[in-house]
Amino acid sequence: MIFGITFTEWVGYLASIILIISFMMKNVRKLRIINSIGAALFVAYGIMLTYSWPIIITNQFILFANIYYLSKNNSTI
Repeated sequence: MIFGITFTEWVGYLASIILIISFMMKNVRKLRIINSIGAALFVAYGIMLTYSWPIIITNQFILFANIYYLSKNNSTI
């Protein structure tokens, strides 16, 4: 526990910050990459909360959607 904040909460805060940063990107590819990192952290956070399924399911969908569009031809992004 650092500054009275648990490791699980730190993961949640980090995921939130990364997600916010991703929405500041002008380049859609960079947005999707950074957003994917945030979504993956939110999945981990949901698991650390003893399986918070709404957080896990929503962010897995976002992560898979980002991966799908990143794997497509770059000219279509």
